Amino acid sequence: MDAKITDSPNPVRAVGLDDLDQRIVELLSRDGRMTNAELAAAVGVAPSTAHTRTRSLLDRGVIAGFHASLDQQALGRGLQAVIGVTLRGGSRHDSITAFAETIRALPQVIQVFFVGGTDDFLVHIAVATTADVRDFVVNHISAQASVATTRTSIIFDYHRNAVAASFG
Repeated sequence: MDAKITDSPNPVRAVGLDDLDQRIVELLSRDGRMTNAELAAAVGVAPSTAHTRTRSLLDRGVIAGFHASLDQQALGRGLQAVIGVTLRGGSRHDSITAFAETIRALPQVIQVFFVGGTDDFLVHIAVATTADVRDFVVNHISAQASVATTRTSIIFDYHRNAVAASFG
């Protein structure tokens, strides 16, 4: 058994997942391109067992998909920011829905979070320059009548432990 898998500080513990399922999920969350043969060897089972277990995790929705991790710097969008957005009171449901649909369709947007607390949304963007951040905030966020305030934070460094699926 691989010590990295069993001694991880935040192991996956979900209802209906036995130890083998948990190890498969942990390995695939680190490397979604791992071949079935590599996965089987890493968890110590036959390739047919690894395939069956992975297929079951997909069918049950535990694994929601496989994603490419893009290097924003290589794409010319090396400056990332998170913009906290607070919407005006009033017809909240309509403004929340409209804001989310409009913002997440923009190419600069990596992630949109609808949150509780001071902000209504956190918008994660990647652009080339600080002028692009300003233009994004002014032209795409503050220009919306439903937006009351924004707060912009530049991201200096970023570490990802996992890719989360949509809350649905």
